Amino acid sequence: MVSKFALAGGLLLGMSAQAFAAQHVPGELLVKFKDTKSLKSLSRSLGFDVKRTIDLSYGQIHVLKVEDKNLESIKSTLNNNSAVEYAEPNFIYSIVKPVKEINMEDFLGLPNTGLTSETPNDPSFASLWGLKNTGRNEPGRTSPGRAGADINALKAWKITKGSKDIKIAVIDTGIEYTHPDLRDNMWVNEAEANGTAGVDDDGNGYIDDIHGYDFANNDGDPIDGHSHGTHCAGTIGAVHNNDEGVAGVMADVTLVAVKFLTDAGSGTTENAIKSVDYATKVGVDLMSNSWGGGGFSQGLADAIQRASDAGIIFTAAAGNSRTNNDERPHYPSNYEIDNVISVAAHTAQDELASFSCYGRTTVDIAAPGHRILSTVKNGGYKAYSGTSMATPHVSGILGLLLSKEGRMPHAEMRERLLATSVPVAAYRGKTVNAGRADVYNLLTDTRPERNEPKPGQWKTVRLTENWETAHPYADNASEERTFKVDGAKFIRLKVTKYDLEKNYDYIQVAAKNRQVVTKISGKGESFTTDFVEGDTLIATFKSDRSVNKWGFLIEEVEVQY
Repeated sequence: MVSKFALAGGLLLGMSAQAFAAQHVPGELLVKFKDTKSLKSLSRSLGFDVKRTIDLSYGQIHVLKVEDKNLESIKSTLNNNSAVEYAEPNFIYSIVKPVKEINMEDFLGLPNTGLTSETPNDPSFASLWGLKNTGRNEPGRTSPGRAGADINALKAWKITKGSKDIKIAVIDTGIEYTHPDLRDNMWVNEAEANGTAGVDDDGNGYIDDIHGYDFANNDGDPIDGHSHGTHCAGTIGAVHNNDEGVAGVMADVTLVAVKFLTDAGSGTTENAIKSVDYATKVGVDLMSNSWGGGGFSQGLADAIQRASDAGIIFTAAAGNSRTNNDERPHYPSNYEIDNVISVAAHTAQDELASFSCYGRTTVDIAAPGHRILSTVKNGGYKAYSGTSMATPHVSGILGLLLSKEGRMPHAEMRERLLATSVPVAAYRGKTVNAGRADVYNLLTDTRPERNEPKPGQWKTVRLTENWETAHPYADNASEERTFKVDGAKFIRLKVTKYDLEKNYDYIQVAAKNRQVVTKISGKGESFTTDFVEGDTLIATFKSDRSVNKWGFLIEEVEVQY
């Protein structure tokens, strides 16, 4: 785990320009004071007002109102004050928006090919390729799928279908808790349900939180007026064998609706923090988060860390902007906290979805996220695409593990999730372990053999002749080099230094069969590419005719025999 101070120094302060480019509530700062005695004097000297005070289980955060033009300067002044723990914008987050929506009538009547009498009787189960991929059951498919490229749910259900003792918070736009496919798996806070309306019957600080809480509207009714949260909830825990539309990864689970995104699909850091704190207080086992945006927030990181300390898993969508999260962080999935699992989306064809964010060090695993059928508001069903849809698959998968074995240390849980994933070449360099989630493997701790290098066993081979551009390099350069080390099983390139016009000039690394594994642009030092199998690596340098920068220097390759 990266410490709070390392995160703040490396991301928050080092990326202030990016942070303030992120959308935030105009003129609002979230501030946590070490010493509130100085609040009044600072207010007078800096010209801000305390708009609200957020009472959390672990202290208070103040929402300050300032002139937006002065926001960054006041933030900087506060962060340099010994009485202030942190000051940051009140960022705006949104659902990780579905890429495509398919109406139910577009996929009714799919054949039950490949399904058995052991499958649930839910009428549209045959369309749930993420649970059982026959190669022909993707809603609205335009090309054949890859049979078996799913989470392997049917085999897993012979071991466990879940437990009502497992409590999962869907932190989102709420849940339509009256939906016929969800209502039997909804959390019911009996003290509030059987108590007096308008009274905090259980004394937890929230009035009438029968099924969860709505922080977007500050009331106890987290009903979903959007559909996004309901869709996520259905993938996790739509009831099995009830003659209703679909089935979730878990037949039995307790779903807690935590709404901080409005019916328009957006929310603030302030309410995200409140949501995580609430879910921690009511004792959930896992928080499922299909949203993102803003910049690094120390306040949100603190809330997630407290959930981690309480043993709670935090799954998060990697994002739908097709970008590399190693280079361009996406929050909350990029928080380097032990309980955070970042999820990319794969297709029924067993490829990374074209919209999915990726990152070989920041995105943990891929899961079904393209044309996923699930529950929506008004008792309906639709198919959506997005990492928002992949995330609840992983939430349900981990929920089944919790049902079977109970809680385990986060590091152990993460290692097992990744090690039991199915290795797929298409995810190499895109996720940490180049794999897609397999719940049967996870439950049985079955670890597929991986034809991949062993960490810590790389050997350096210096080139007999360095590969180096002119400084600066020429227009319209096109140069290819082949690197071969006899006897090597794996080989990768070590770039000593590079400074290339970002997004236009690049070094591309490919295997002998021309499959590209890494594309390098921008500026950096001591960069190690992804590996290729075998003893041969092909590298290509290309530039356009506009900006010519310093270029690059390559002196070494690394191999394993």
